[in-house]
Amino acid sequence: MSLRQVPIDQVIERALNGDRRAIGRLLSLVERGGDDAETIETATHVRARDSHVIGITGAPGAGKSTMVARLVAAFSAADRRPAVVAVDPSSPLTGGAILGDRVRMAEVDTTAFIRSVATRGHSGGLALSVPGSARVLAAAGFDPVIIETVGVGQVEVDVTAAADTTVVVVTPGMGDAVQANKAGLLEVADIFVVNKADLPGASDARRDLELMLELSHVTGQEDADHRPPIIMVNSLEGDGIDAVRTAIAEHRDHLVTTDRLQERRRKRARYEMRVRAELAFGAHLQRRLGEPEFAATVDSVAQGDDTPAAAARKLWQPYA
Repeated sequence: MSLRQVPIDQVIERALNGDRRAIGRLLSLVERGGDDAETIETATHVRARDSHVIGITGAPGAGKSTMVARLVAAFSAADRRPAVVAVDPSSPLTGGAILGDRVRMAEVDTTAFIRSVATRGHSGGLALSVPGSARVLAAAGFDPVIIETVGVGQVEVDVTAAADTTVVVVTPGMGDAVQANKAGLLEVADIFVVNKADLPGASDARRDLELMLELSHVTGQEDADHRPPIIMVNSLEGDGIDAVRTAIAEHRDHLVTTDRLQERRRKRARYEMRVRAELAFGAHLQRRLGEPEFAATVDSVAQGDDTPAAAARKLWQPYA
């Protein structure tokens, strides 16, 4: 029998017992949203709280997927059960995504679970389904759960809203160190990785990051008790991967001993609640704009007789 014909509660039970096909089905339902997604959230939310969620981000071409593949292999070798949610940006025209991360991680140990998702135009870049997908994987017994994003604009910073530990990957010769400061990555990074460390300029990239970290009291780094380590890595050869895994474990220990883990998860919950409320309210307003009573207002703005600000005030005033 196809899983599409199996009642949702039975699919959930199979997934929580490790059935990979059932896990894949739940992830598809989470991405689709709706009532089934909420049922899945109810069943997985509490069971997911002990898994370590790691966000890995950085500029396109930084070698993140290759590094993640190496990192997953290292976790598996250490008797962990890692999973990856790899987020690719959707085309603003077609909604399609290349989902190339799956290709680059093709040789990952089969005990890991790799899921590619598209952003589907969600503002900020991260797909709305990503926190739900991470919950499903964590509830199914995967730990850690790695969220890998292509670093396009705000997505680099938004990944921290879904992760306990954030790893920012930079490469020599691409101006990443300077861009990190401009984009606010210095404040959100828990670990810096200089990938492709065999290339010229790697030491310069490390020096730039060190200088910016020295000024972290000026830039406003969130955790004053933790100085992000800078790790030199060559993902193609696997050099430095164990150091990254160790740094991730040490940061998790730091979060637990300083009670910052719960603080971060409160911020994560607040962020997800806000995003969901904004999207639901936005959809509601969109429907209202299609109602006859607003047709004249829309025409008035289009013809220049009224301003968008005044019309918008009329739209949201009943909820103020």
